[in-house]
Amino acid sequence: MDVLDTIKQQLSENPVILYMKGSPNAPQCGFSQRTSQAVMGCNKRFAYVDILANQDVREALKQYANWPTYPQLWVNGELVGGCDIVTEMYENGELQALIDAAVPADSSD
Repeated sequence: MDVLDTIKQQLSENPVILYMKGSPNAPQCGFSQRTSQAVMGCNKRFAYVDILANQDVREALKQYANWPTYPQLWVNGELVGGCDIVTEMYENGELQALIDAAVPADSSD
């Protein structure tokens, strides 16, 4: 499987996925930290990919998304944006609504 197929598979299998530097619990840059905090603040499960540990994904996703910087938040296979966009959406409630629509409530509650 080539790297573009891997990216497409990640996007199709995860309704909410964050491509970031590090992990949500150990971000490796301030932008990734702020973005992951906003996504975690929505209290829904999400996937992440540490682009520092996945150089092929890091380079290919820039081309695929036509978005040169990280972090990148994707919801339902669509690029939402980076740190500034995600933070603003979190602050005005748009991010919560978007993620709530993408991630159904846990049926085991």
